[in-house]
Amino acid sequence: MEYSMRRSLVTILFLALCLPLGGGALAQSGMRTEGDVANASGTYEAEVPVNSQSDADRGGALARALGAVLGKLSGDRAAMTRPGVAQALRSAKDMVESYDYRQDQSIGASGAPSYRTMLVARFRQDDVDGLVAALGLPVWPQPRPKPVIWLAIDDGSGPRLVGTQQANAARPLLDRAIERGYRLGLPAGGAAEQALVGAIWRQDTAAVARASARYAPPMQLVGKLYRAGGGGWQADWVFVDNGRELSKWTTRDGDARRAMAGGADGVADALVRRYAKAPVAGAAGTYRIAINGIRGADDYLRAASALQGAAVVKSIIPIQANGDRLELDVELMTGLPGLNRMLGQNSPLQPVGQAVQDGDATEGTDTGSKQGEYRIR
Repeated sequence: MEYSMRRSLVTILFLALCLPLGGGALAQSGMRTEGDVANASGTYEAEVPVNSQSDADRGGALARALGAVLGKLSGDRAAMTRPGVAQALRSAKDMVESYDYRQDQSIGASGAPSYRTMLVARFRQDDVDGLVAALGLPVWPQPRPKPVIWLAIDDGSGPRLVGTQQANAARPLLDRAIERGYRLGLPAGGAAEQALVGAIWRQDTAAVARASARYAPPMQLVGKLYRAGGGGWQADWVFVDNGRELSKWTTRDGDARRAMAGGADGVADALVRRYAKAPVAGAAGTYRIAINGIRGADDYLRAASALQGAAVVKSIIPIQANGDRLELDVELMTGLPGLNRMLGQNSPLQPVGQAVQDGDATEGTDTGSKQGEYRIR
């Protein structure tokens, strides 16, 4: 009888794990015109183009928006290629605080207007932070510096400094920095600063640093953008922090805007290398976990819900039940530390002691190398 009861409980949990869980409700407003909805400049918000306001298009757009937010938090433009990230984006709709639509208008070469619908999504900070920690993504801490851009552009009529009065000329560079999770500043562009164009063109970073002393922080992005051979554009960049060169690179493109935007990427890459730290999340794989304190169907369902709600969980296979103890094989996108972070302190499923990994598991388990102990509360 006891064996039959344990077998029935395992069957109940298996069925519970197979049932889809309802997603969280999304807050929405209607379509806005450009200017009614501010650009998504916050760390936990992003905007992406969308074909329509249909549910089908919105799901994919929210996933892309969450991917952009993860890129901002980590500063890593390759964050989407890291293990488990693509799968985790499927839970984007469950992390949304609110979303809105904006319609942008632009005028083409023919003079005819064209329209593009943008989805502006804002995500809950605690949920996103938990996901980042669980996936082991590097975190570029706040507050972030705001380097000063000393950019000279030569379109064929001689180099000129871009100051605050010419901010629109540097818009691709400024916007790309926001997409990477930080901001760039422009010098005022007075007569004395305009005289620095020669030093910028020579990449005399010492002279630029002296002129930039009135601004904070002591970081400068020194760049020159000019027409290159073959009809394209080239930009040469040097990024300096307190007089020390952190990075030097060149961007080329047929479009001047894309060549300019490459300056923001170089700064972000240099700052991430220096400041970003990755939390310990463990290796992906299948883990044997034991849950203690299962005393009835309600406990089983709460355990199932907690595991299914963790974005790092790919699959769950019940193994055996013994009294109030249940053993499962759980396939994770990260290790047990990542799962524990995703569960959080308020989860009904809590780890007991330290997770065992990398050859420290007890003998006799099918996984043979990875296990964890949990309790239901």
